[in-house]
Parts: sequence; structure tokens; C-alpha cells
Amino acid sequence: MELLVHGVGGTTPEEMLDDPRTVRVTGDDIAAVFRRADDVDAERAADRGVPVADGRQAGGQGAGEPVAPVQEAYVWCNLTSGNGSRALWLLLLPFMVVNLAHWMRPAARGHERSVRLHGTLVRLAGLSLTVLLVAAACEVALDLAAWQCAGTPACAAAHSWLEFLTDGWWSAPGRRLALAATVPAALTVLLWYLSHRTWTAYESQQPPAGTEHEESAGDAAPLGRPGFWYGRRLVARLRAAHTAAALLTVAAAVTAAAARHDRAPGGPALLELLGRALETALAAAALSVVWVVCRRGRSERRVDHTLDARLQRVLPLGAAGLLALALVYACWSRPGWRSAGPLPGDAVFGALSLAQGLLVVALAAVARTLHRSRPDTRSALRGLAGPAVTLLACALGGVMSGGVAQRVADWLDGRSGTLTGPPVVLTWQASAIPVLLAVLLILLAVLAHRAWRSVRGEIPAVLHDHPGEPHDPARVRGVARIRALAALTDRAPLLVGVVAAVTFLLGAGAVAGALGTGHAPADAAQGTPAAVEATAEVAQAIGSWLIGLGFILFVTFGRRAYRDASARRTIGILWDVGTFWPRAAHPFAPPCYAERAVPDLTWRMATWTASTGGRLVLSGHSQGSVLAAAAAWQLPAPVRARVALLTYGSPLERLYGRWFPAHFGPEALRRLHQEVDCWRNLHRRTDPIGGPVLVAGADAVTPSAPDEGPRPCPPVDREPLKDPLSLGRTTEHPLPAPVLGHGDYQADPVFAEERAALLARLATGLPAPRGGGDGRDTAQSSAGRSSG
Repeated sequence: MELLVHGVGGTTPEEMLDDPRTVRVTGDDIAAVFRRADDVDAERAADRGVPVADGRQAGGQGAGEPVAPVQEAYVWCNLTSGNGSRALWLLLLPFMVVNLAHWMRPAARGHERSVRLHGTLVRLAGLSLTVLLVAAACEVALDLAAWQCAGTPACAAAHSWLEFLTDGWWSAPGRRLALAATVPAALTVLLWYLSHRTWTAYESQQPPAGTEHEESAGDAAPLGRPGFWYGRRLVARLRAAHTAAALLTVAAAVTAAAARHDRAPGGPALLELLGRALETALAAAALSVVWVVCRRGRSERRVDHTLDARLQRVLPLGAAGLLALALVYACWSRPGWRSAGPLPGDAVFGALSLAQGLLVVALAAVARTLHRSRPDTRSALRGLAGPAVTLLACALGGVMSGGVAQRVADWLDGRSGTLTGPPVVLTWQASAIPVLLAVLLILLAVLAHRAWRSVRGEIPAVLHDHPGEPHDPARVRGVARIRALAALTDRAPLLVGVVAAVTFLLGAGAVAGALGTGHAPADAAQGTPAAVEATAEVAQAIGSWLIGLGFILFVTFGRRAYRDASARRTIGILWDVGTFWPRAAHPFAPPCYAERAVPDLTWRMATWTASTGGRLVLSGHSQGSVLAAAAAWQLPAPVRARVALLTYGSPLERLYGRWFPAHFGPEALRRLHQEVDCWRNLHRRTDPIGGPVLVAGADAVTPSAPDEGPRPCPPVDREPLKDPLSLGRTTEHPLPAPVLGHGDYQADPVFAEERAALLARLATGLPAPRGGGDGRDTAQSSAGRSSG
């Protein structure tokens, strides 16, 4: 059998199998395995020796005839771009990015404490992002709307929906805050619900029986560990901790304003005592949340079915109880209390930014230590990819939070200038955006110039790949240009590193400026030289405009994606890459589709080989090759030895090997090559995503049948495929051949050649289907056990 796995963006089973009549063999509407209608009973046909769909004789191994492969297509695109609710995942983008950083740690040897510390620091950074998101919601609902606008008659009169807060029982500042607190509290409940719902839908797929004890945990590759794709316990524990942290943030925002009033001279002694007691309880609960986040990471060496039921209940319910007490405390009658100025948001957002910066610095030190223990020249940013991506996640969260606060403040205040506005630290951060964009544009211009200069160097290589063919100089230069642009992918570490470094410096300057001056950049620059003052005013104005434009584009694209399936598929490409990894750092990140897809593929391969005794080719394109490799690692060793891998347009080494060296590094890929029956990889120089695996051939591999001896295993990579197939017009290609780049590898004759070679290799000594009879029970048991 050949099991096809598609790549990013998704496709249909009809396109994958090149047949308009397909049948779902097993699976559901989210992810399923399909066959051609003519191949549904292929196992029975093989046993009887009747022809299959392509006319060749099935089950002809006894007569020495080639065995026709049964093709199956695993379609998983609905896992990332299914219904319209996927558009809401855009709000979770910072959480997804920080979750990626967890998996970017360098490969290490003998540094278990440093590895655990790396995971702990990333989890703490993820916790800070949750607090940042909820703090931004509190800033909008509590500070800007309930405290500033509802407390200013002119602003409240301009917004009729706030008028009921200006008179009557709700006019007291504490009661306005208590009412507004329902907004961030509802956001927290929504995040908890989405995390719990996706947790049950995606991350409850258990690995096949027998894989847990097939290999010892120390011998297994990281992605081959039994519990790698079954992280329910960690997600549940983190979800409880983050939910509690979010509710505590809301409670602290409500309590701080009331307690500050009660501590003023002449305030009620009882309320002051209650306020201090409540603040102490909130601090103790916050420390408990931090302890839970730091205490334990993932359990990958075994399938951990145990859930911390008590912890899951105590943390969120305890935080909810403290929030309820905070709301009652704020609603207590305080005659003469008036809302004036802003809530103490500057200290909160400044402290969050400072904490995130310290976490990134500590993470960089740990990552550098791990990288030095096992240097890898191909590793992105010399092991600092995780800290860089963590910093970018924090910056993205800050931009999104500041953008919402800025737009809401402008909407409420208009041009009247009656409101103080959002915290000045957010204004400083927005003012840094133009500088960051200028650096980014300069860097992109430098990379584009290098690509343009490299076009001339690619022209001889293009002519060398098409010797003696007629060609047009413009056509040659066009192909060389595509090659040069495809090579820019290898410059991504430079781009990320420079952007991260500039972001760190600008972020540190923004926090220092906000906390040092207490004013927005334009106001803080008053009295300085004219050039400095003008620069500060321009940066603040452009930053506010850019952050507003970004907010509008974000909302517009999210709304379009909610309604338009094609736009949703575009977002799905982002999720295809970003949500491959389990949720190890942030429970509110979009769910890991691989925790459904990898067990699907593993179950299908294990049950089919067990029921038929056959061997198969696992064929993966692009991201599908990553899923294929992960599924092969999860197979028991005897089954893995009967599987051949065919990957094409694969980012396994070019992207995953460089950015995730601990799991897709050279040693892991080399071991996978040795443990499967055979592995061949196809790539093109015009492909911006796929590339070579860079694994040399082995002297011998484990025999795939008991009566066979060790067989030589060729290198994984075939020489780069010609693209285009013809440089000019020929008798075989009378019209100009397209440049295929990352797509349509099946159109190249080399693809059929390599697949035939793998099938011929697997066909040697192929055992007859098990089960006896007419094979009916074999096929049905295979499909039934897979769907189970």
C-alpha cells in the first residue's frame, strides 16, 4: 500500500488519488483515509489474484509479477481550516508563537536540569502573556470605559450606553469597576472553554497498543517516545493555572483601585483591613499559580493517563472565589469616592514588560549552555532561536494589547481630549514600531539586493542542469531568479535574529522611558532640541497610526476568514506550521492537530500491516512529510522496518532540523533512515520550503523480512530534480514547461521512478495476507480497527 499525506493548505482526496470516485475507508469529517472506489476491496482482490484499478495483477507475488500498490490518501486539512471558528484563533497568535519557542531548544547531552529549566522559563513567559492579554482587557473595560469615560460627564454623554453608570446605584466607582470586570472575566471563561473543547477533540488520541513498551525511553528518539503525542495532563494542569492567573488579574485590578482609596488618610479602618487581607490572599494565590507552572513539565516517556483532578478544580474555583470577594469589596458603599485620572496601569504593564525581558535573558543563557554542550552548525541562531521567538511572542502580545487600548481610547475620547488615555508605556511601545519597521525594511532591502546579485551566479547552474537544450536568455534568467528567491528561506534565521535584537533594545528603551518620565514620548521630549522633539512627535503619531491600521486589518481579515472558506484556508496554512507541536507552554494556544493526525497515521499503518502482513510506502509532501516522519517514529520497531518513506518538498531538515534541533536534528533523522526499510527524498532548487535531508547512506539496514539479510541503504536525498523539466521548446515539451517550485512533484518522471523502486524493494519476499479465506475479514478488521 502507498499511504499519501498532503501538505500545507490542504487538498481533496479526489486530487490526491487522481480519481473522481473516492470512498472514505475510515475516519470522520475532520480527518479521514480515502481510497479509490475500485480499490475498496483490494485486499480480497489480492487474495484471489484479480486485477486492481490500474490493470496490473494484484497479489501476484507468487508468480513473480509486480504487486500493484493500493493507494490511500490521508486528508487532515480540516484539522486546521475547518469551520468558521478557526478565524478566532487569530486572537491566540502570541500564545502559538511562545508555544513554538518551547520546542526550539538546542539538542543537549547530559544537561537534564538545563532542559527542564528551559521549559520552565518558556512556560513562565507563556503565563505572562495570559496576564498581559487579560490586563489589556481590564485596561479597556475597567480603566478606559468604566473608570475614565463613565467618570467624565462629557465622555459619558457622548456614549449613551454608558449613561446608566453616571447616576444611581451604579454611579459609584467601585460598582462601575465590578460591572466592567465581567468583560475580562467572560474572556477568561471563553479561553478556558475553547481550550477544554479542543483538548477533548484533538488531544485525546491514544497511541496504538504495544508501542509503549516497544523501546525503552532512553533508546527512543524524542518524537518516538510513547507519551509525546499525548500531553493531556500537562495541558489540563496549565489550563487550570492560566485560568486562575487570568481571574486573579481581574480581581487584582478591581481590588487595587478600591484599596488605594481605602488606604488614604481618613478612610474606613475596616475596609482598609479587608483590602490588605484581600491583596495578601491574591498575592498568595498568584505564587501558587507560579509554583504550579514551574513544578512539572511534560511526561513523554510514558502515556500518562493520570489527571490532577483536585488541582484542576481548586485553582480556578479558588481564583473565582477571590474574584467574587473582590467584586463585593469594590461594591461596598464609599461616600465621596470619585474616579479621577487613570488606574495604576503603567506599573502593571511596565512590570510585565520588565519580567518578560528578564525571562528572555535567562532563557538565552540556558539555551546557549545547551548549545555549547552539543554544537550544531545548522542550528538556527546558534541555539538562540527559542529566546528570539519568545521575545517576538511577547512583543506581538504587547502590540496587540496596545493596539486595542489605543483604538478604544481614541473611540471613546474622539477629539475632545477629556480622557487621560491608556498607560504611557503602551504609547512608548507603539512609538517604537516605526523604528522597528524601518530596520525591517532595510534588512529586507539588503536581502533582496543579495538575491538580485545571486541571480547572475545561478545562470550557469541553470544551464548546467539543462545541457544542450535550446533556451531563451530571458527564460534562463527567470528560472535563476526563482532559484535565488527560493534560497532566501535559508536567510530566515538572520531576519529573526536582527528583528529580535532590535525589538529587545527598543522594548527596553520604551520601558525605561515610560517609567523614567511618566509621560508619552511627545510630552517627555518637550524642552529638548528641536530635532529630538520633532522625532518623538513623528514616531508617536506614526506609531499610533500604524497600530490602529494593524488593528483594523486584523479585525477585517478575521471577519473575512470567518465567512470565507478560501481566506480561512490561507489562515490554515499558518496553523499547519504553527500548531504542529503539542501545547507545552501555553494551554490557550490553538490546538495541536498532530496529536490527532500522528495517532491516525500510526493506527492505520500498524493495523493494516498487522492484518495483512504487508509492507507499505508512506508518501508525504511538504508538511505531510513531517507528519509521516513523526508517525514512523511512533511505530513499533518491527512495523517501522516494513515501512518505506518517500518525501518530497520536505522541510524536515531545512526548517524543522534547523529550528527544532532537539527533535529533528541530524542524529534523529539519521536514526530514522536506519530504522525504516528505505527512505528517499526529492527536492528542487526552486522550492522555497523543501530541501535535502542531508543524511548519508548506511552500510546496512534491519531486514524487513525474516529470510532476508542486511541490505545496503542508499543516501536519502536524490540529486535535485530538474525544474522546469525543459528549459526550451522540445519535441517532448512543445509548450514552455512550468516552473513547479514547491508543488506537483508527481508531475516529474523521477517521482514515479523512485516510487516504483521503493515498491520493488518492498515487494521482495512480501508475505501473503493473513487471515485466510477470501480476505474479507482482513480488510474489514483493518478498517474497523483504524476507525476505532
